[in-house]
Amino acid sequence: MAISKDLYPSQEDLVYEEEILRNPFSLKLWWRYLIAKAESPFKKRFIIYERALKALPGSYKLWYAYLRERLDIVRNLPVTHPQYDSLNNTFERALVTMHKMPRIWVIYLQTLTIQKLVTRTRRSFDRALCALPVTQHERIWEPYLVFVSQDGIPIETSLRVYRRYLMYDPSHIEEYIEFLVKSERWQESAERLASVLNDDKFYSIKGKTKHKLWMELCELLVHRANVISGLNVDAIIRGGIRKFTDEVGMLWTSLADYYIRKNLLEKARDIYEEGMMKVVTVRDFSVIFDVYSRFEESTVAKKMEMMSSSDEEDENEENGVEADDEDVRLNFSLSVKELQRKILNGFWLNDDNDVDLRLARLEELMNRRPALANSVLLRQNPHNVEQWHRRVKIFEGNAGKQILTYTEAVRTVDPMKAVGKPHTLWVAFAKLYENHKDLVNTRVIFDKAVQVNYKNVDHLASVWCEWAEMELRHKNFKGALELMRRATAVPTVEVRRRVAADGNEPVQMKLHKSLRLWSFYVDLEESLGTLESTRAVYEKILDLRIATPQIILNYAFLLEENKYFEDAFKVYERGVKIFKYPHVKDIWVTYLTKFVKRYGKTKLERARELFEHAVSMAPSDAVRTLYLQYAKLEEDYGLAKRAMKVYEEATKKVPEGQKLEMYEIYISRAAEIFGVPRTREIYEQAIESGLPHKDVKIMCIKFAELERSLGEIDRARALYKYASQFADPRSDPEFWNKWHEFEVQHGNEDTYREMLRIKRSVSASYSQTHFILPENMMQKDKMVDVEEAKDELKKAGLPEDEMAALERQLLTTTSTTTDAAKDGGRRVGFVSAGVIAQSGENEGKVVTGNREDIELPDEIDDESEGEDQVEISQREVPAAVFGGLARKRDEDGEGGESGENGAAKQLGALERIKRQKLMQ
Repeated sequence: MAISKDLYPSQEDLVYEEEILRNPFSLKLWWRYLIAKAESPFKKRFIIYERALKALPGSYKLWYAYLRERLDIVRNLPVTHPQYDSLNNTFERALVTMHKMPRIWVIYLQTLTIQKLVTRTRRSFDRALCALPVTQHERIWEPYLVFVSQDGIPIETSLRVYRRYLMYDPSHIEEYIEFLVKSERWQESAERLASVLNDDKFYSIKGKTKHKLWMELCELLVHRANVISGLNVDAIIRGGIRKFTDEVGMLWTSLADYYIRKNLLEKARDIYEEGMMKVVTVRDFSVIFDVYSRFEESTVAKKMEMMSSSDEEDENEENGVEADDEDVRLNFSLSVKELQRKILNGFWLNDDNDVDLRLARLEELMNRRPALANSVLLRQNPHNVEQWHRRVKIFEGNAGKQILTYTEAVRTVDPMKAVGKPHTLWVAFAKLYENHKDLVNTRVIFDKAVQVNYKNVDHLASVWCEWAEMELRHKNFKGALELMRRATAVPTVEVRRRVAADGNEPVQMKLHKSLRLWSFYVDLEESLGTLESTRAVYEKILDLRIATPQIILNYAFLLEENKYFEDAFKVYERGVKIFKYPHVKDIWVTYLTKFVKRYGKTKLERARELFEHAVSMAPSDAVRTLYLQYAKLEEDYGLAKRAMKVYEEATKKVPEGQKLEMYEIYISRAAEIFGVPRTREIYEQAIESGLPHKDVKIMCIKFAELERSLGEIDRARALYKYASQFADPRSDPEFWNKWHEFEVQHGNEDTYREMLRIKRSVSASYSQTHFILPENMMQKDKMVDVEEAKDELKKAGLPEDEMAALERQLLTTTSTTTDAAKDGGRRVGFVSAGVIAQSGENEGKVVTGNREDIELPDEIDDESEGEDQVEISQREVPAAVFGGLARKRDEDGEGGESGENGAAKQLGALERIKRQKLMQ
């Protein structure tokens, strides 16, 4: 055909044309020529491409560039345009030499896929797979699968392609299964999925677990039960139940749903029942029960709907023409369904009206729920005693089921593995027979119960005690005692030897040492037996060394009630030898109390020995009560001096927290017996005994109040001074308020100023910010006045203390350095009597608190009686000074000293000595 002149080479193209004529097989020249004509129309470039490919038909670069340009031209054209045919022919010509190039094949195949040329595309894909090596097939299969997944592709064609692809790469079986499900090929999809699950070497490239694949298979089998055949669905789902325990409930319901879709309703009920009887978790049970109950409700509703529709048909028949009496078997025009309805209608086995049966089945299912739920818990742990009790309670009112439940429980529960107390099952089982007045079987149950090897001895002892209590409830007292004798009998040597040979010692061998059993036995003996038999039981308890402090006390009380006092004291003695503190404390207290109450002063030395032994054995935290009892004994029947000695010893033995209280008791008793002045020594001893600072302060305040009541003002002031070092003015204002009140009532200007100075000193010592003096003031060879130090601190910017300013105003200008030293260097310390001089000749010696000289009149002879004689007023001595012994002496003196009355009174040794001296 003729070529248009526009397509001929132009004047600018002559250079390229001449070079090509000289060397037509140079790819470089052709490529340069195409680049130069990049802006030219495609028709002109088309001729250049065709000339170049004719000279170089094996050039991939030329073919690829040519095909890309042709694709760009047809991109916006419809697939029916003739340009597509030209493009396809170009691809076919290219593949003659480029059939080993996968990129050319991929572009061609994608172009054919867009054109919807199914057969040509499929055959081209097959040609590509045949032409390319197998290592390049992956690049072809990807667009091939996209092609067969399009709508309009025959399903059979797609399946065959997918099967061929699985032969190439079996790991993509999941994609094939998804395609089968999408294509509604249920049978093959189920078979393929089952084969995947049976393959132990299968690995999901999509990350699906075996569990998820199992769930997909079960769902597929259940929902397409009427389509899928050839697979044992029951076995498959049961295998999943055994393998995947976290989805047991759902799998059981799926299996039942499968039979429901198969219209096998009774088989579905069996599956539901089997599932509820085999699941071991409450969650799975709840899933199955809820689905089961909804199934029963749906069957009832469906049946009622069918009954209502059948009633309407019957009414229509009654309103129509009456049926003739001819034999329906000869009427060949009737359908099979009508023939069955006419023949079987009215036959009781074919009665469709079973709504009541279905309602009863649903009601029975609801009533069984508690028992079924309890069965689940028992399957979790068949040795759970509490769940067995709850199961028996579920069947309350049905004695037969309760007996069967107890029988199963005692047979199932292993006492060594039991959760709870297994003996309670036997006891409750026996009480069930007892409540129904069957004592023979009750005793049989108890007899079997005591032969069980329990984990703890206490369980077996509880069974024996329950058995005895049952006999007591039915007035069989002799039988109860006989049971206790059997239970507490010590095993013989032969039995022990046989058990030792077996190597597994049952709890029956240790029963004779059960304290609970012996306690019950001794209570029975006290109530039903004699004194001798009760004492024998108590003695056995002591011989077995299983007694408790309460057993000792009960035994002693029993002997005391029967007037065996010495035997009771012997029991106490055995008790204090057996037990240690703190268990023996109650025995000691009771023993000593009873002994003192019984003998009083008649066996005083023995009582003292007991008390001494008790306090020597007691720890410090338990000795206080014993010392108080000991002191009370000495006060009532012994010597007052010994009582004071006991109190003094108690203050040393009690713990730190009880010393203050003990000293207070000591002081109060000393004041009561010997008078207030005697307490001074005790106060001094308490202050110097190392009590905590807060307790020392309390004792000093009480001591000061005592001295104040006796008129010893200076001694009281010295005590306040000593206690001031333990009282911070900021946290303990109460102490300083008391001292303030004391100085206001009994002091003067000097003593009040001294109190203020001490208060400032103590406050500074407790403060976190101490006075920091310059270094040149701390030298030993310089005596710096305190006032100068304060002035230096004031210049440094520290605020001036108001009390210090008041003190400087009160001080006289004539004060010497010595006086300042006296004020500043006060010696802080406890003063036992009087005031200690701070400096001078009398430093460290006791002087009077008032420094003013007191002029006393000259001595006057006894014979001279002048008119200038001074009368000194006298004040009565407080009665508290003399103490209780003096008051008793005065009372005895006023009341007369008759021999009979004096002998009748029980006096301490100290008072008796004093009375003898007064009589002389």
